Amino acid sequence: MKKPLVQYVEDNFVTKKEYPKFKSGDTITVSYRIIEGTKERIQKFQGVVLQIAGSGATQNFTIRKISGGIGVERIFPFNSPLISEIEVNKRGVVRRARIFYFRGLTGKKARIKEKRG
Repeated sequence: MKKPLVQYVEDNFVTKKEYPKFKSGDTITVSYRIIEGTKERIQKFQGVVLQIAGSGATQNFTIRKISGGIGVERIFPFNSPLISEIEVNKRGVVRRARIFYFRGLTGKKARIKEKRG
């Protein structure tokens, strides 16, 4: 349970962005601002959500994708000012909230069934 002062600060001073609802097993695209010196660009990271962890201002989510035959995972905080947009590409059907078993799967076994409707 959070202390009352921490809860008060989170409720009144932390700005919360509205993103579409997603859960583990969904394929999403995160548009993330990359700042390199004085330049700024938007990079898209598309992958499968492995987990959503934390609560309140400290909530974050982990995304995994395969890039050049190597698995890449990235953790994004929900309240990051660098996230410009989150887009849900596919809704997946999984039975768990944390699908870490997905790391050991390759090829056709690494497919997630798509939700219909």
